[in-house]
Amino acid sequence: MSTVQPPEFTVVIQLTDDAATQIHGFLEQEGIPAESGGLRVEVVPGGCSGFSYGLKVEEGPVDDDIVTEVQGIRVFVDPFSAQYLNGITIGYHSSMTATGFTFENPNASGGCGCGSSFSA
Repeated sequence: MSTVQPPEFTVVIQLTDDAATQIHGFLEQEGIPAESGGLRVEVVPGGCSGFSYGLKVEEGPVDDDIVTEVQGIRVFVDPFSAQYLNGITIGYHSSMTATGFTFENPNASGGCGCGSSFSA
């Protein structure tokens, strides 16, 4: 009897230059080394449209994370989130009325005015 291994998943995430600059700054501010730490990108149930995006800096990935590198930043994505995040572009916008990360997600079938929640 042979053991079947689960397929390896990949996830493609893009960061705009402004987003990468902000994330590098957060990693440095938190004292997290780029060689081991990185950015966790996740999808969590909730928000106006059903799902919300989550971003946080972490010291390292967990066992089942998909790890990719974008613009010198290690990005950690859990398998549940990967199905909703493949192909996403994360940007950063700053204006007089709003400042923060933006998400362009080809997997979203809808969203709301807040820009941080979506439906799939």
